[in-house]
Amino acid sequence: MTHDTPYTPAATTHGAQDVPLLFEDLAVANHILAQHEVLDGFGHVSVRDPRNPEHFLIAQSMAPELVQPQDILTLDFDCQPVDGDTRKRYLETWIHAEIYRARPDVQSIVHSHSPSVIPFAASSVRLRPLYHMAGFLSAGSPVFDIRHCFGCTDMLVRNGAQGKALADTLGDSDVALMRGHGFVATGPSLPTAVYRAIYTELNAAMQQQAIALGGELTYLDDGEGKAADDMLLGVMERPWTLWKRQAEGRRQD
Repeated sequence: MTHDTPYTPAATTHGAQDVPLLFEDLAVANHILAQHEVLDGFGHVSVRDPRNPEHFLIAQSMAPELVQPQDILTLDFDCQPVDGDTRKRYLETWIHAEIYRARPDVQSIVHSHSPSVIPFAASSVRLRPLYHMAGFLSAGSPVFDIRHCFGCTDMLVRNGAQGKALADTLGDSDVALMRGHGFVATGPSLPTAVYRAIYTELNAAMQQQAIALGGELTYLDDGEGKAADDMLLGVMERPWTLWKRQAEGRRQD
């Protein structure tokens, strides 16, 4: 099944009648992020459940590009399936649960290991918005270092305490980096979270290129970043509709 009706960017809640569409769009979001190399065999994207704000939808543990609507699970904030589904879950569903718990405004989350972002989580150089498409980064991109709270780990967010520490680091920002690991991007809708994850990676790559040029860099200031982000939130259906069409086209080839 395909459909051409995009989300409106401001839509943060959906009625129960929208759930089949949401399952399909969440599967497509996995494909979009994989095709933009923000997700590979790892990483995940979720969306808050419109039927219950204390539940969220996320695929079972599998490679994102292979996700189909029937692979979507419904989990509570204890990362337990609400319907007794026993399929294997991602180890880091706590990332999603604890951010949703802490941030009622967040409706979707992407967790990625995309390569251009990793250096900024390991460096004193901050990730900053180099152009208007990444204006959301003007709200900050704090770095979560799991070692500071939990000592030596395998770097994964495996429990509620670790997820809460990540959510605390994120604070009111839209993006948080994770030292030695990756990043999380959030949004008031699924298309917005996907957009922010893609443009976090693109901005990180451009920032490294600009730094390599030498000389002084000029970043967006806070006012410019907010104005650009507000403008782009109003046209989020444009990239979302394109990306979805491209992903569905590749699926049919």
